[in-house]
Amino acid sequence: MPDKIRVVIAKPGLDGHDRGAKVIARALRDAGMEVIYTGLRQTPEQIVATAIQEDADAVGISILSGAHHFYFEKVIGLLKEKGAEDIIVFGGGVIPEEDVPDLINMGAGAVFGPGTPTGTTIEWLKEAVETNK
Repeated sequence: MPDKIRVVIAKPGLDGHDRGAKVIARALRDAGMEVIYTGLRQTPEQIVATAIQEDADAVGISILSGAHHFYFEKVIGLLKEKGAEDIIVFGGGVIPEEDVPDLINMGAGAVFGPGTPTGTTIEWLKEAVETNK
């Protein structure tokens, strides 16, 4: 029996709106994945430490604050620095479409905007993790 996909869902920074993060965490769990939700106001260092400690396959970052460039770059950089660049980083939230290519170029696997069906994220993540093995 294959191992469950392990996903850390993170809310970095001071943004206190976590409904979207909780919706995706529940959808991933209901799809059979093991989900670790970090809670609000996490630093990039805390997010990366959790991902490594939990042996995560992926980190999902939820950002509504407009600080997406900073947090994606920091989390991806710290994962590389710690030798954990095999952990897939994806995200969602209120991120302008014109910023998505920058995030992909810095190493994010995907960025899902408001209104994306949870099934789209689930299927993408399953495929990304399988391809990454």
